[in-house]
Amino acid sequence: MLEAKSLRKAVVPSTLIENPSPGSLQSTRLALNVSEDPYSCLVYIASGCDIYKLQIALEGYSSVSKGKESLLIPHETEIVDSSLVNRCPHRSEIQSIVLAEADSNGCLILGSVDAYGHLIVSKLDTPGKDVDRLTYSVLPHDYGIGEGSWSGLCFSPSQWSMAAVALSFSKTIDIYDQDMHIRTFRTLWYPTSLNFMQNIVNGYGSSILAVTEGCQLTIWDSRMKENGGCLRRICGSPGDNFYAVCSSSSGNIAVGGADRTITIYDPRRWASLSRWMHCSKFEITGLAFSTVDPDYIYVQGVDYEVFCGKWKESNKLFSFKGDSNWLGFSKCSNKDVLGGWCDSGSIFIADVARASEADN
Repeated sequence: MLEAKSLRKAVVPSTLIENPSPGSLQSTRLALNVSEDPYSCLVYIASGCDIYKLQIALEGYSSVSKGKESLLIPHETEIVDSSLVNRCPHRSEIQSIVLAEADSNGCLILGSVDAYGHLIVSKLDTPGKDVDRLTYSVLPHDYGIGEGSWSGLCFSPSQWSMAAVALSFSKTIDIYDQDMHIRTFRTLWYPTSLNFMQNIVNGYGSSILAVTEGCQLTIWDSRMKENGGCLRRICGSPGDNFYAVCSSSSGNIAVGGADRTITIYDPRRWASLSRWMHCSKFEITGLAFSTVDPDYIYVQGVDYEVFCGKWKESNKLFSFKGDSNWLGFSKCSNKDVLGGWCDSGSIFIADVARASEADN
């Protein structure tokens, strides 16, 4: 069983960001990574055309307080360090930022995409200090013509140089290998979330992409020529759009959205394994499987709430709430550390582990 080790709340200095830009419904403007020495969390947030880096200490607070219905009560903490990330500038509002591990040396890849699909990728040292080690910029395949909209970004878990960029209004998914354009998928509806599958049959997860568009979950394969690369379409309830998709280390796929329901699919049979009906009070806009135990999933909703639950049993374990709308929310790629940024300027960091480890 999982248990929250700590929940911290810090406030972004108003001298750094006075008025955050509003963004979109999807909370995709935060990325984080955990440093072991010292034990702290590097949080990257995007507002307007800029990215900011914050360092929050994770040491101390061995116990966590709980209120009604297992609602976690945050401990106030301070931001150790904050700065503006010096890198290639965007010309329109950044919509999504993502962190990925590049190699065994612990180097990180920071990617960002703006409302017109302009992609910028930088290679960082482990402390996140060096942003000039490797930087490349990719202009949108359609040269940014048209109206700006939400744009999504994800890296392949087995090949960091491969990235997928989703443009909502143009209904396209562009696949890149570093700065080289590989392929374009054209969706039927506006894409709202995308995720490379971590583990798929025959080990081809790096080429298979799960996308939510409208009320459909679509699976795309960059190696396939038929059907424009679309491997499968799975329809949900008409009119209830999906807003979030994620995959687990075991290969299962989770989707959620306007119907406030989480559905787990088995990609070996493309069949539903579980449906957690109305688990959230409002629309679901963020999902992440636990790294410690993929039988658990983290769910983020429009009503400021984030909760952890066991999806097989449709059972909530614990939850916490932000103090205003989420501008960014993410989970660390290799640890159960969650981070959320509210438009009030508050940042919440939850550290989760197995119950036996949380007691230590």
